[in-house]
Amino acid sequence: MPSVNFTVKWPDGKLTQYYSPSTVIYEYLSIGQRYPSMQFLHQVENGLHAASERVRARYGFFCSSAMDNLALIKRQARLFGLSPEDQIEVIEMTNQ
Repeated sequence: MPSVNFTVKWPDGKLTQYYSPSTVIYEYLSIGQRYPSMQFLHQVENGLHAASERVRARYGFFCSSAMDNLALIKRQARLFGLSPEDQIEVIEMTNQ
């Protein structure tokens, strides 16, 4: 199952790379797209849950790496104290 690394640009300009175990994340995030913070969090949560579900369907267990990455993203969002007008940009998405 091909995985995807995706890099996001946080409101302070920091770039961080995350992992999805499935290309289904492309249905939820787009390269070059800037998302309002709450929309980004919603999209990435749905995308990583869908990716983990694809792993479960294929191998019989959910992907802990997808959930770990989702937890990292949510923690980063809390540290920033994101406001609704903050934008998060998807810089890059690469298949592995």
